[in-house]
Amino acid sequence: MPDLQSLRKEYTRAGLREADLAAEPAEQFRRWFDEALGAGLHEPNAMTVATASPDGRPSARVVLLKGFDERGFVFYTNYEGRKGRELAENPHCALVFYWGELERQVRIEGRASRVPGEESDAYYGSRPRGSRLGAWASAQSREIESREALEERLGSLKREHEDREVPRPPFWGGYRVEPEVVEFWQGRENRLHDRLVYRSAPGGWEVVRLQP
Repeated sequence: MPDLQSLRKEYTRAGLREADLAAEPAEQFRRWFDEALGAGLHEPNAMTVATASPDGRPSARVVLLKGFDERGFVFYTNYEGRKGRELAENPHCALVFYWGELERQVRIEGRASRVPGEESDAYYGSRPRGSRLGAWASAQSREIESREALEERLGSLKREHEDREVPRPPFWGGYRVEPEVVEFWQGRENRLHDRLVYRSAPGGWEVVRLQP
């Protein structure tokens, strides 16, 4: 059994000052995301999506960010999986990016809504053919008797769509999370981390600093 209490790392790479921030959280996210890309991090667009049922039972999983701008952060999934069902009943959710090599996190709170169908169509059409077929093959989050049953379903779909386009399933598409709170976290020495938070306010954004 590893000694978990002794596992620690001192954060010394950088700091984050109010004067360094962009006026808008989307621009600040772009700056940090570009630095994560430039650092060669593995899947810097990987993010945790946390949802909750109407009675407050949370669930979380890692998905891939597929777009962002001042309107929000976009990911794609099966509407009928657990996160899709929970977002239909409770659109409030949270996103977390962790870029450990840069000693950074970004945390986002907001409301999710489905992107327009043409936007989902465009992204679906850009996916590899196998991924498009996979979207049809999987009844996400439902129980299945075996891996073989899933492979058989995929094989059947390949034969069915041989020499044919694979249309987007009606149960699959994108969500855009419109941010209400965006926190930029930079690790610092002695666990006195920098936490600067954008909060949606009338006419724009306000920035506050949180204690670590």
